[in-house]
Amino acid sequence: MTDPRDPAPPRRLSILGATGSIGTSTLDLVQRHPERWTVVAVTANGNATALARTARAVGAELAVVADPAAYADLKAALAGSGIEAAAGPSAVIEAAARSTDIVVSAIVGAAGLAPSLAALAATRIVALANKETLVCAGNLFMREAARREVTVLPVDSEHNAIFQALETRNMAAVAEIILTASGGPFRTTPLERMAALRPEDALKHPNWSMGRKVTIDSATLMNKGLELIEAHHLFGVGLDRLGVLVHPQSVIHGLVRYSDGSLLAELGSPDMRTPIGYCLDWPVRRPTPVAPLDLAALGQLTFEKPDRLRFPCLALAEAALAEGRGQPCVLNAANEIAVENYLAGRIGYTDIAVTVEMTLDRAIATGAVADPGSLEEATRLDDLARRIAAEVVTTRIR
Repeated sequence: MTDPRDPAPPRRLSILGATGSIGTSTLDLVQRHPERWTVVAVTANGNATALARTARAVGAELAVVADPAAYADLKAALAGSGIEAAAGPSAVIEAAARSTDIVVSAIVGAAGLAPSLAALAATRIVALANKETLVCAGNLFMREAARREVTVLPVDSEHNAIFQALETRNMAAVAEIILTASGGPFRTTPLERMAALRPEDALKHPNWSMGRKVTIDSATLMNKGLELIEAHHLFGVGLDRLGVLVHPQSVIHGLVRYSDGSLLAELGSPDMRTPIGYCLDWPVRRPTPVAPLDLAALGQLTFEKPDRLRFPCLALAEAALAEGRGQPCVLNAANEIAVENYLAGRIGYTDIAVTVEMTLDRAIATGAVADPGSLEEATRLDDLARRIAAEVVTTRIR
């Protein structure tokens, strides 16, 4: 394998979740400089047509759809290309385990956990965009990454900002790590209107272009809660040194406050190609097509504390992090089920937080909420939480 600190191209790269928003932004950067990359594998959930188009465009060695029913379409779309086709969850894991220099893990949801873990065995760098990997099994993942001497680079704009501003030699002097949140589309919506908010309204994010599930999480601020849990595992700090600040302009992505009074921040346009490019070329910085940030044109930056009455999902995530054990895993599973049902029109907007809270209470009552020590334990806890959450949703519908 190429030394990850050697900037000489090409690097061998796999992209898990290649047809999602992170995947397509990654591919945009790769296609601008194809001489730097050898694309090993690309995966998608079930969009065979888009995946085949992507695989052909970058000359991938392997293309995999997680949905076995999409295999025939993928095989047909790749006919004559020489690109290997495969399907099924196990095939995605096998793709993740192919030898590379860097794996971009951008599968949405808990489905990304097993491939992210598999990637640790065959790469030097995991550029992690799948937050559920750390939320569901953060201790397990980071312990395995350390054992295998794999560098974990955060792709999320907030954690990437912290990674850049964090002086690891001065970790003892870190007083607070602050993640910023735009506040989403409902930052100023009257509380009495929240229950009636429709999915089409929640999907109108004011600054970022993201997938449907992540956009809903941004509206509820669950996204920020999950990111607090991520930050705990990535940077080794507790909730007492983690904070959230609402920053509607989405220009400052993260801040680190030091005990000497210094506050370091990373600023940039709300374009995911900046943190993705940072990860792809780390430790070297190279130009990206992102427009430079014009502070004079922007005029002002504003900040406010998050309203936990308006955003109960943030408070639930903070409590899960404080309690530890397997509660973050349960939180994530319950949220995925709740968001899925909200997008389908089966429950209301405020039912998302209610579903998560009720699921946590019922799961804890079973006595089975322990910190996962293996992929199998994480999967069992995730399955338990999803069953409970589905039952809660059914009672809400009735």
